[in-house]
Amino acid sequence: MTQTTTMQAAVLAAYDTPLTLSTIDRPVAAAGQVLVRVHASGVNPLDVKIHAGQAGHARVRLPAILGIDLAGVVVAVGAGVDAFRVGDEVYGMTGGIGGVPGSLAQYAAVDADLLAIKPRNMTMRAAAALPLVFITAWEGLIERARIDAAGAGAPLKVLVQGGAGGVGHIAVQIARAYGADVYATGSAASLDLIAAYGATAIDYRAATPQQYAERYTGGAGFDVVYDTVGGATLDASFGVARLHGGHVVSCLGWGSHALAPLSFRAATYSGVFTLLPLLSGEGRARHGAIMREATRLVEAGQLTILLDERRYTLATVDAAHQAIADGTAKGKLVIEID
Repeated sequence: MTQTTTMQAAVLAAYDTPLTLSTIDRPVAAAGQVLVRVHASGVNPLDVKIHAGQAGHARVRLPAILGIDLAGVVVAVGAGVDAFRVGDEVYGMTGGIGGVPGSLAQYAAVDADLLAIKPRNMTMRAAAALPLVFITAWEGLIERARIDAAGAGAPLKVLVQGGAGGVGHIAVQIARAYGADVYATGSAASLDLIAAYGATAIDYRAATPQQYAERYTGGAGFDVVYDTVGGATLDASFGVARLHGGHVVSCLGWGSHALAPLSFRAATYSGVFTLLPLLSGEGRARHGAIMREATRLVEAGQLTILLDERRYTLATVDAAHQAIADGTAKGKLVIEID
């Protein structure tokens, strides 16, 4: 039987216009790559910003195939790839920025360094929702704040700003998996969800940062604060880091911020820019290694992903993007690719 050389993909031809379902050439696996039959593509707020032309930092080149995260099955292996075989179920943060074709297509030729074996106990749909948010949470907590290096003694007090969000609910679970005493802010409507993930839930409208820092740390401050909100929330985070050695991490530290409150507490700050390996070509193997840690935690029952129950296909990607833009998504959205 002759193998088809084309595929369907959702193509962005111009910013802030509907995606076009198109038949295009199917990619082939070059050296160092694997060809993945995409089963699901995770949707992130960044995809929506790119679609709208509001994410210059992602360096997208039109026409473009969006879709940063994927889960699928390896169907071909390029030269020099030993880590994967045909039939492997894989997932990762693999494209959709920097001129790298994304996952809103039936097939994707993917740098093998970016991939890991999908957890056995996770569906393709759930796996596709995990990579970007997990990598972002992991880089902040493990690679920047080094909560994994905490010694014996009292557990670290970790505060997650935005604990019900995509990165936030994953950060809560990673911190819990490493034995931290976790606190997380959210709206009143999200407190039960935050508590279900094992954190002490804080209604950010009901108490000031100084008030909840006093309540939960005696005013000494949190050992680690992970800000997933940015803006004024990052400013507030500087004021509740632990005196003499607290650490603030943010994945949205893009504005202008006064560092004096942090300096006066003898605390430190780190930024997270998860896109850098895809944009620069450097450090991609580290992303594959991080995804192997995600697989370990999922298979150990220490990590789950919150999914919106609505289902989308390549033909309805615009509706998924609109749901995120409207703020109606209740968990991660996923495009299922037939």
